Amino acid sequence: MSKTLNQIFKLPFTHKIERTILPRQFHQSMSTIYNSRTDHVEHVSHFNKRMTVHSKDETLMCKVFPSSLGPVVMRWFDGLRANSIDSFKKLTQASGSHFIMCNRVPRPLDSLLSLSMQEEETLKTYSDRYWEIFNEINGNFEDVAISTFKVGLSTEHGLKKSLTGKPVTSVCQLMDRIDKYKRVEED
Repeated sequence: MSKTLNQIFKLPFTHKIERTILPRQFHQSMSTIYNSRTDHVEHVSHFNKRMTVHSKDETLMCKVFPSSLGPVVMRWFDGLRANSIDSFKKLTQASGSHFIMCNRVPRPLDSLLSLSMQEEETLKTYSDRYWEIFNEINGNFEDVAISTFKVGLSTEHGLKKSLTGKPVTSVCQLMDRIDKYKRVEED
């Protein structure tokens, strides 16, 4: 046990980072705790956004980052070799390479083509399913979103007839039209 505790007290930062004292006015906002089961890149991105004002201060970023780590990730952090981290970039690269399996992989665009409204499925359920998958695709594919959503609707659905008769030209217009038909369906 004493070996484990000794390891905890040996932080992986260089002496320069270790000696740095947090500024008096520094107030860390509550952050999301990284638990190793979510996307590491998203966690670092959220951390950077919360620390925007201090993002140029490498030592401060390094000193504060461990407070955003959950128990599993802290065990990894505590196991880092002493004096091995001299920058925030090196710290995030080290954690990123260790927790690489947790990174979210964007869905391919063609995953929208396989979506279709199931028999007895409500427009709301289909729409929720569709937009959840659409939001997991990287890139701007509004035109594809409009056409694949329409193709996935059942042939006799009123919204499909409406979109065929009076096509929409943006996702905002499509969402408005979907909302209109969802309200009718709910009534």
